[in-house]
Amino acid sequence: MTKLREAEDAYRRLRTALGEADVLLPSLRVDLSSCADHLTEPLLDLGRCNLATAERLIAALAEEG
Repeated sequence: MTKLREAEDAYRRLRTALGEADVLLPSLRVDLSSCADHLTEPLLDLGRCNLATAERLIAALAEEG
């Protein structure tokens, strides 16, 4: 699997998992430059979120713990 496909797969799975927890990260994306460099691992850019989204994310993570 190429780095880009690996990153896109992780992006889709994370977006789905976040959606199931009622969390939307509007800036979530694959960091394309990290997929082009053979020295780095693929990265996802989680971006920015508002405070309400941060609270939902905190609650979702607390449920897992």
